[in-house]
Amino acid sequence: MKKIGILFGKERSFPHGVIERINSKKIDGIIAEPVSISKVMQGEATDYAVIIDRISQDVPFYRAYLKNAALTGTAVINNPFWWSADEKFFNNCLATKIDVPVPKTVILPSYEHPDDTGNESFSNLAFPMDWEGIFEYVGFPAYMKPFAGGGWKNVYRLDSLGDFYEKHPETEQLVMMLQEEIIFDEYYRCYCIGGKHVRIMPYEPRNPHHLRYVADFKPTKERLKQMEEIVLRINQYLGYDFNTVELAIRDGIPYAIDFCNPAPDADIASVGQENFEWVIETAASYAIERAKAQKPGQDNLTWGKYISNSATKKALYK
Repeated sequence: MKKIGILFGKERSFPHGVIERINSKKIDGIIAEPVSISKVMQGEATDYAVIIDRISQDVPFYRAYLKNAALTGTAVINNPFWWSADEKFFNNCLATKIDVPVPKTVILPSYEHPDDTGNESFSNLAFPMDWEGIFEYVGFPAYMKPFAGGGWKNVYRLDSLGDFYEKHPETEQLVMMLQEEIIFDEYYRCYCIGGKHVRIMPYEPRNPHHLRYVADFKPTKERLKQMEEIVLRINQYLGYDFNTVELAIRDGIPYAIDFCNPAPDADIASVGQENFEWVIETAASYAIERAKAQKPGQDNLTWGKYISNSATKKALYK
């Protein structure tokens, strides 16, 4: 019997919905359940062929558990090693190399020194930094947000230099990105599952959270195809099994705004019934596919093109 486990926190509708959908299919030799952890012994396999991870970004113990599980043969959705290494600024840097339009973005040192560091720790950092060049490049209005993390936490919209100098001290030890604001005509949030299944959802980020999926943008078939190609390219390079990509359309060009969301919102109360049905069915079917393909004791993780292409190049030079 191959077990598919869901590792989750406070959310309920998505994890329980996926479990129920998988079990309702009555696939011989496959069942789904919430992950149960009673102990974690180094190098010992778990009972799960597949684990869908929805919470380890907030719980380091779970991340360590998942890495051990992956090492011993569990197919973890998403790859916990890559997810641990990835962050939003790298995503933007990669996008510039795979022909995906993104807003002009820079990374900023934290306003306060990290704990256990002092002035001597930053001898390689110019003082003052080229603030004039930074502000000229990004422009205003702009968004300042953490280079890693999500959930719209610590996000600031800045209209001027004055706004920046007022708000930057509030970020304390956080490392922030300063990003050009894309004044958009249309906006979409796009699920991508398995690097091949895409759901493009009209989205209005300026609405209150519970109304953001209430939007009447109507993309043409050509625009839908264009956005789907961008979403697939991003996720295939990053190697995420389950992610969302946010696209803002300005002057007919889709800009990837945010595409490091490996535990994206999938609650029925926010995404709506139709989107919820799609994500439940697609996630359930994909988890079953991964369970069938899983080989005990082997590497069953997804590695994106960025990693696999690099590994192939290095192998050629040996």
